[in-house]
Amino acid sequence: MTRGAGDTTIAETRGDRIFLVGIKVMLWIALIVVAVPLIYIVANSFSSASAVSAGRVLLWPVEPSIRAYKEAFSDPLIMKGYLNSFIYAIGGTLISVTLTIAIAYPLSRKTFFGRNLIMSALVFTMLFSGGLIPTYLVVQNLGMLNTRWAMVIPSAIGVWQVIIARTFFRSTIPDELYEAATIDGASDLRFLWSIVLPLSKPVIAVIALMYAIYQWNSYFDALVYLKDPSLYPLQIVLRNVLILNSGTGSTTTTSLAQQLEQQQLANVLKYALIVISSLPVLVIYPFVARHFTKGVMVGAVKG
Repeated sequence: MTRGAGDTTIAETRGDRIFLVGIKVMLWIALIVVAVPLIYIVANSFSSASAVSAGRVLLWPVEPSIRAYKEAFSDPLIMKGYLNSFIYAIGGTLISVTLTIAIAYPLSRKTFFGRNLIMSALVFTMLFSGGLIPTYLVVQNLGMLNTRWAMVIPSAIGVWQVIIARTFFRSTIPDELYEAATIDGASDLRFLWSIVLPLSKPVIAVIALMYAIYQWNSYFDALVYLKDPSLYPLQIVLRNVLILNSGTGSTTTTSLAQQLEQQQLANVLKYALIVISSLPVLVIYPFVARHFTKGVMVGAVKG
């Protein structure tokens, strides 16, 4: 092939083309593996209860119906659970991101005395913990039992997120920048607020997404620490709704028919509840996706 003097294009070899084809095939397989279950769940959630129970739904709604969503949202506890989950997710994420940055930034500065010892103590907690009962007693003695604080404070700091943020700060914020800001009279807090945070949007988006997803899907903490139904997050409410719609009763002809209808409704209701609980995360993710790869790679590889 004839090339011009300024043409720097590198021709693809046969091995390169085979490699690219293999990558594309793998990506298509991954897309199918992820997309098919999602489409299947959405299709079942918009189908009739009888069609779902009969197994006639594949990738398109059969006898389209929104009854499952009407039944789900007719329960006031679901809307309350939605509100509680948003409170826990937003409030918990703000608290967690603030504390994570407050810990990670000092640990990233070489002038911070004892940073290696503190970092070792944090990593130690990843390997060993006090266990469920001591943690429960601490929450109880602090007066957080059966309060909203029990959902956000015990799990406020993730060591893995601290490591990602610390590595990002250490590899992205040079010491020369800090020295220049100090000469201009900026305090440590002013430097953090005016310089470090604006330059750290990718890693902040990453750890915020991690904390938000954790809080949104939080189930076990609510099961252990909360007794008041008005404080339940969406995950606990959805579990209770499914249990209440499972149907148990007497053996009369009427009750058997009711049980069959209720069981069919429970079958389609579980798909609707999966869509309801997953929708906020699916909506939020595209807005932080552009920061996600950069933040994870810089925060986890460099340094």
